[in-house]
Amino acid sequence: MSIPITKWSIQDRPREKFYSGGRKSLTDAELLAIIIGNGTKNNSALQIAHLLLEANNFSLDSIRKMELQQLMSVRGVGKTKAITILSALELSSRLTRLTSKNLKITNAKVAFDLLKSSFQDLNHEEFYVIFLNNSNIVIDFKCISKGGITATIADGRIIFKEAILLNSTSLILAHNHPSGNGNPSDSDINLTKKLKEFGKCIDISILDHLIVADNSYFSFVDNSLI
Repeated sequence: MSIPITKWSIQDRPREKFYSGGRKSLTDAELLAIIIGNGTKNNSALQIAHLLLEANNFSLDSIRKMELQQLMSVRGVGKTKAITILSALELSSRLTRLTSKNLKITNAKVAFDLLKSSFQDLNHEEFYVIFLNNSNIVIDFKCISKGGITATIADGRIIFKEAILLNSTSLILAHNHPSGNGNPSDSDINLTKKLKEFGKCIDISILDHLIVADNSYFSFVDNSLI
């Protein structure tokens, strides 16, 4: 049986540590423990937080992408705790999206830095689009589709419909390769050409297409493919 947090020394209790040292003094597990609130008979809130992090390779972004039932499968996490955790992480995600607006995309690295957390720890493909104004400033970025381990479908009708609704004049495409191989496939190249040609018809430019693999990326522009 675990030792209750009330029996711990003051400096080891997350809330007291927050009060004395500020939010930045807390570890990810301690911050999660505060969100979790109460522990169970066998595990303190901090121990549950550690279990949750261990199950996700210590990635908060991986936890954010969990489905409710997946989160509830972690020992000590019931429906209420799972909803609270996902709600807190979703707020953080929305804040990141909000602060990304007015960011100017000057090269592929800036675009990669904006999106890399969205692709972190995925074992399936997802397709994102960054929507820009005529000064290459971010209006928004969205996941357009989710697929399997080897492919996802990017529907040009959805992409350009979103672009028109957002008054976007240019786009950056991005998707991940869970295999870790960042080289574009023939279908990646053909899709990019197809979307670029259609974009010309409605004056919406495709500026780049990024393929994200692990912590690196392949840029169509940097490799003269667009």
